[in-house]
Amino acid sequence: MLTGGLLAYPRIGSTKPAPSSADEVTIGLVGCGARGTGAAFQALSANPNNRLVAIGDVFEEHTVQCLEHLNKLEEIKGQIAVPKSHQYVGFDAYQKVIRACDVVLLATPPAFRPEHFEYAVAEKKHVFLEKPLSCDGPGTKRILEAGKMAAANNLKVVVGLQNRYDPAHLEMVKRIRKGAIGEVLSSTCYYMKGGYELVPRASTTSELAFQIKNYHFFYWLWAGAPAGLQIHNSDIVHWVKDAYPVSVQGMGGRAVLDGPDSGDVFDHFSLEYTYGDGTKMYSQIRTINGTLSKNGVWFMGTKGTANLYDGIRNHNGKLLWKFDGKDQSNSFQVEHDRLFDAVRSNTSINNTEYGAYSTLTAIMGRMAAHSGQVVTMDEALNSEALLQKDIEDWTEAPVVPNDQHIYRYPKPGMRNEFR
Repeated sequence: MLTGGLLAYPRIGSTKPAPSSADEVTIGLVGCGARGTGAAFQALSANPNNRLVAIGDVFEEHTVQCLEHLNKLEEIKGQIAVPKSHQYVGFDAYQKVIRACDVVLLATPPAFRPEHFEYAVAEKKHVFLEKPLSCDGPGTKRILEAGKMAAANNLKVVVGLQNRYDPAHLEMVKRIRKGAIGEVLSSTCYYMKGGYELVPRASTTSELAFQIKNYHFFYWLWAGAPAGLQIHNSDIVHWVKDAYPVSVQGMGGRAVLDGPDSGDVFDHFSLEYTYGDGTKMYSQIRTINGTLSKNGVWFMGTKGTANLYDGIRNHNGKLLWKFDGKDQSNSFQVEHDRLFDAVRSNTSINNTEYGAYSTLTAIMGRMAAHSGQVVTMDEALNSEALLQKDIEDWTEAPVVPNDQHIYRYPKPGMRNEFR
């Protein structure tokens, strides 16, 4: 797997087929798992003249399953034109997909996102970036730089933080920003759900394949639950405040994850972020079966409170606003509609900056829990801790277990990504 900045990639001639009409936009998919397959459906649904022409993944079975699923959907019948020659497999598959299309959907685990995004921008392709956008400080810097290059080249970039396109969130955020609850004093984000199912080691062909198949269990691949999950809610807080936290402290650990093949991620976090104005954002995250499920963000202001479930209320409990549900637009679909509208109308759209900084906010929370220390945004961005190593084939994984398939995991004050 190639690494380096944008200049590391030479301009390569396009292999995409000639458009069948002036309005046709060709799409490529990199990462053919469930999220990627869903993104492909939404991208095709955005316009009947969108065509899926290339797909790629490191696992051939993912490409097969993806196409089988999409070909069964009547809503996009006739929009899939992916010959066997454009079904790419391997760590360089992303390059071939990107060269074959106008718009690429990047939906692999986020460890690979910076490299894939850089290449897409170097090839002057419009991009849908699934969140999170990176797993560490060095990766975030690459994303930000590629985003600037995308803007300079008039490329359209949409990030999969779909709440920014959700009618209920849009209305709530607008009202909070206009003063509906007064000055925002604090916010609390929750992302508490069940755990992830482990793909058995026996069904994989190598250590690296096992880890990629189970990327939710490895923070070098997933960035951890603050980035993989809570980013959706914390991003809303940044949106409301038009700012990002300057520091964070917190804790976390492994309450249930234990023993062979359980990876190195934490299964719970409690984080306290501080913004430049002194206000706080609190974050509770849990991925443990049989526990309370809760998801969303709750705001506390000088005049009242706000969340999507209870609406906006004053401190006496009087309801001031609640989403009426009349606009049932699917935010997952709307983000793709906006991307392809911008491509066709040649209007500007670039979500890279807020996607990158919301990702970085989540990364610094993970770093604080892993280390047991206060971590600032500058420290997170400028950290030299590089989680994702160069990967060109299946021979070596970035982290290796012991003989009992037990992985070293972070321990605050002792062993973490700073040490």
